[in-house]
Amino acid sequence: MKRIVLVALALYMTVSCAKKETPAAAPSNATKSFTVAVIPQGSTHEFWKSIHAGAVKASRDFGAQHVDVKIIWKGPLREDDREQQVQVVEGFLTQRVDGIVLAPFDKNALVRPVEEATRAGIPTVVIDSALESRDPLSFVASDNHHGGELAGEEMSRLLGDKGKVLLLRYQEGVFSTEQREKGFVEAIAKHPRIQLISSNQYAGATRDTAKTAMENLLNRYGHEIDGVFTPNESSTAGALLALEDAGKAGKVRFVGFDTSDMFVKAMREGKLHGIVAQNPFRMGELGVQTLVDHLLGKNVAKRVDTGVTLITPANLDTPQSQELLHPPLDKYLK
Repeated sequence: MKRIVLVALALYMTVSCAKKETPAAAPSNATKSFTVAVIPQGSTHEFWKSIHAGAVKASRDFGAQHVDVKIIWKGPLREDDREQQVQVVEGFLTQRVDGIVLAPFDKNALVRPVEEATRAGIPTVVIDSALESRDPLSFVASDNHHGGELAGEEMSRLLGDKGKVLLLRYQEGVFSTEQREKGFVEAIAKHPRIQLISSNQYAGATRDTAKTAMENLLNRYGHEIDGVFTPNESSTAGALLALEDAGKAGKVRFVGFDTSDMFVKAMREGKLHGIVAQNPFRMGELGVQTLVDHLLGKNVAKRVDTGVTLITPANLDTPQSQELLHPPLDKYLK
């Protein structure tokens, strides 16, 4: 009897120890977690708000896949503050975020901090404006050169293939707007009866600096210009204000770039004759999606084109135009 009890006790102890040494199975719905820094060129334009909303949408969509993505949104106040944007990137390196989605203001100034991020094992997806570096794992943006071409061809149509046009550039060193300007100039060059009478002036970072630059151009060329092209939101807004103050809004054919309620109103009033619209909401969404897919071990495309669309008074109220003009900001930024 005593032997039976001892054998039973030994068996119990063996089974009990075996159970303790068996590792517990991982929960089938285990959540992965990433912190992603999203760094715009600035914080005030509607364009950047749309990118922010798109980034938030992507983070929520990953939540449905049991992937927790925390977005940290931070950028310089002004779009011409290279140093502050560099400092923002460097600050996130010390915080050891899992990845960075960056819209670089300067194609050269942001190269070093992005390469430092790569060495630190922090991948970067560049959005909106390209960087002169091979380090970013992907570039998510519009085809800006094609956008400039669309603007040039529309200007030619508006002018009946003849006239004098000026281009008010944005800022030196910004790859995206440089490509738009290049596309516009090349498109205009295909129409020999259209003369580009000024293309070497810069609007600067804000609508106020753009308004001043446009006023100076109007003082010099106002009596002879037939058309104006501006390559981004702030330059378009500043030029519009200057044309209104000079009493030339609607009399000069005007094509801009990017979207805002101000531009929609101006098109309905005949003061603005077309805008080339990007899809910044989609840009922010795909920027975050591409980065997190990479962090999850998936293959990602080196180049993602988010498209450009010419919006004019003729197609202003189509569903496609309205979707680009009114992204769901309130839904994601509340």
